[in-house]
Amino acid sequence: MLNSTLSYFSLAAYTSVGTLRYFYFMLIALLYTVIVTVNTSLIVIICMNRGLHEPMYLFLCSLFVNELYGSTGLFPFLLLQILSDIHTVPVHFCFLQIFCLHTYGKVEFCNLAVMSYDRYLAICCPLQYNTRMTSNKVFIFIGVLWFYSFAQFLISLSLNIRLTRCGNIINSLYCSNYHIVKLACSDIKVNNIYGLFATAVIVLVPLLPILFSYVKILKICFSGSKETRQKAVSTCTPHLASLLNFTFGCCFEILQSRFDMSSVPGMVRIILSLYFLIIHFVIKHLLIKELSNKWKTP
Repeated sequence: MLNSTLSYFSLAAYTSVGTLRYFYFMLIALLYTVIVTVNTSLIVIICMNRGLHEPMYLFLCSLFVNELYGSTGLFPFLLLQILSDIHTVPVHFCFLQIFCLHTYGKVEFCNLAVMSYDRYLAICCPLQYNTRMTSNKVFIFIGVLWFYSFAQFLISLSLNIRLTRCGNIINSLYCSNYHIVKLACSDIKVNNIYGLFATAVIVLVPLLPILFSYVKILKICFSGSKETRQKAVSTCTPHLASLLNFTFGCCFEILQSRFDMSSVPGMVRIILSLYFLIIHFVIKHLLIKELSNKWKTP
């Protein structure tokens, strides 16, 4: 159970914002506006064009909805904290943000895994693709990956909520599960054991179909014709770019939360973060261009 005296958490990372707060506010507001505009445009294009009601684009639509969900759980909060002079967060809102951000990551990874399986069927089993990847199966896949991601993290969150905490200062810009657990002064053995188990499951379950799919696709590419290789490259490039970009972003976030990054120059951290965002928007721009071309095709 939560401490009766603990009603808020303090975010210590905002102490260095200083006079640059308005610059940071405009930058983050611009990024959030672009994310909402781009993802909403992609969702509208897919929904309005019946020619795009295919498995790959339905999975992409799920990916874009998740992007809106995750960014809304983070960016408005950052904007409010940057302009505020008191950087405190109510306990229950903090846990809500943890739930949103962690389930966003899990949905993203699982969605990319299902998309890799879809690409495997399209390239390696083209004659069976329409029967093995029907619209009903697509919606079942999407429903299961969202439900699995939400249900799996609810267990972690419930174990975290029950802990007794001896402090309320978080050295971060937002709430994260690991930072909250570190504040506990009660026994966290169960949390650590389940955390290791859950991490292994949430990584291995999506990773296995991704590896299986791309091993099979690579075999087809090396043994097939030039036309087959071109088809594989054109259909897999956006997915691979999204997967690598998401993986890089997750690894950088884990390094920042688990290890002391104060010795790393601030400019290096900014460049790494900007790299992640720039590549992210480049991928979305390519997808918009591809979808727009299909939109114009009669």
